[in-house]
Amino acid sequence: MDKRAKKRIQGLRTKIGTLRKKLAGAQQQADDPGEEQAVRDEIAKCEAEIERLKKG
Repeated sequence: MDKRAKKRIQGLRTKIGTLRKKLAGAQQQADDPGEEQAVRDEIAKCEAEIERLKKG
């Protein structure tokens, strides 16, 4: 893994942490039913990109 990939993974992990907090809030306040699924999709997308970057 090169330096750029490591930085990208670090940024994605930070983003996932933020999204998990947003997901917890969306679960507590069920104002918009689509928001929870959208956040889950975004987390899955970030995790998939991390795996892609780890593979090289």
